[in-house]
Amino acid sequence: MDMRESLPIDVTLEVRDRCLCLHMQRASRAVGRFFDDALRPLGLTNGQYSLLVSLNRPEPPRVAEVAHVLAMDRTTLTASVKPLERRGLMRTFQDSKDKRVRRLALTDEGLDLLERAVPVWRETHDRLDSVVGSDLERLRQNLLALTFALPDGEDE
Repeated sequence: MDMRESLPIDVTLEVRDRCLCLHMQRASRAVGRFFDDALRPLGLTNGQYSLLVSLNRPEPPRVAEVAHVLAMDRTTLTASVKPLERRGLMRTFQDSKDKRVRRLALTDEGLDLLERAVPVWRETHDRLDSVVGSDLERLRQNLLALTFALPDGEDE
């Protein structure tokens, strides 16, 4: 296979070493697998756990609020909700004041599962925190800045 002069191996090495997107994708997959493994005995993925815990609020949130918190588009969130609804862990319903708005709520079964999942999440997170070390808060701040400071494509 011929390499083009305009794409020498140096380009590949530059992307490997510099590309923030690549580094974040790899870290995201590794961290996701780490939490998936821990939550698997409870029948949850890390994404499902995040979704369920985001519903643990005094008032059931609107779909748009949850989508924002999870940095997901509404279509992807709706697809993620369906298996949890089928399992009876959460429900979707219309807002009583505005029928155009849908809200999400945990069921008693969802709350029971979340009570069992939180200690697993904490233990797993403690292990992850020890890997990251002393710059953990700085990493969180930088990730939040990247998540919410970049355009998401929906504003255009």
